[in-house]
Amino acid sequence: MKKKQINQYHILNGDALKGRFPKQIDGEIIVARECFVDGDISANTLNELFEVRAKFVTVLYGGSYSKKDYYADSVSEFQKIQNIPNKSEINLWFEDDLFCQVNFWFSINLILNNVKDCNVFLIRPATHTPYGFGGLNESELLTAYQQKIPVNEFDQIAHLWNSYQKNDTEELIKTAKELKSNYPFIYNAVEAHIARIPTENYPGRPSQTLLDIINELGTESFGPVFVEFNKRESIYGFGDLQVKRLFDDIKNNH
Repeated sequence: MKKKQINQYHILNGDALKGRFPKQIDGEIIVARECFVDGDISANTLNELFEVRAKFVTVLYGGSYSKKDYYADSVSEFQKIQNIPNKSEINLWFEDDLFCQVNFWFSINLILNNVKDCNVFLIRPATHTPYGFGGLNESELLTAYQQKIPVNEFDQIAHLWNSYQKNDTEELIKTAKELKSNYPFIYNAVEAHIARIPTENYPGRPSQTLLDIINELGTESFGPVFVEFNKRESIYGFGDLQVKRLFDDIKNNH
C-alpha cells in the first residue's frame, strides 16, 4: 500500500523569498505579509488585531493602500495558516532579526491555536546578515531547507507573541531566557526590542544609532544614512519605511 503523503506548507517571511523559492521543494507557499514590529498591535481578538493593523497600514501608505487591500494581501494569508489541515508539516522560513522574529512568534501562535498534531520546522540562513535569505542562491536555500530544525516549544514561542503584544518586557525576557539554549537568536531579538523602547533621557537604540550616523556622516540625506543603519543594526530587520519614520522624527524633533 502506498504511504499517504503528508501535506507540506511553507510560511515565508516575505514576497522576495517567494519569487526565489526553489522549485525542487514541494508544498504550498504562504507569505506572512506583515510588519508587526512597527505600529499599533493592541487588540483583544484576532479580528480586532486585523482591524487595527488595516488602519495602521492604510495611514502608513498615505491612503494609496486600502483596508480592502490589506485584507486581500495579508489577512487572507494568515487565514491560510488557520486552515492548514491537522497532521501537516509546516516549514517556517524566518530570519533572526526582530522584524522576522515577531512575525515568527505570531505565526506559531496561529498554528498553536488552529492546527493539531503538526510537525513544525524552522528554516534560517546559516549566519545572520543584513541580506538574510536574499543573500542566498538556490543551492544555499536548498541547504538551509535540508538543515531545518524541529520546533517543539509551541507554548513558549506563542507566549512571546502574547507578551510582545501586551508590551510585557519582563515576560518577554523571561521566556527568551528559557528558550536561549535552543534559540539564542530569540534572546538577541528580544534584547534588541527592549533596547528600542525610549526612556526619559534616551530615544531608544535605533533612534540613537540614526543620530550617531547623521552626526558621523555629516549628512541629513536619507539614502546613505539608511545604508549605514542596516550595516550597524541588521538585528532589527527594518525596511526603508520603518527607518524613514524614525529618521523623519529625528529631523523634526532635533
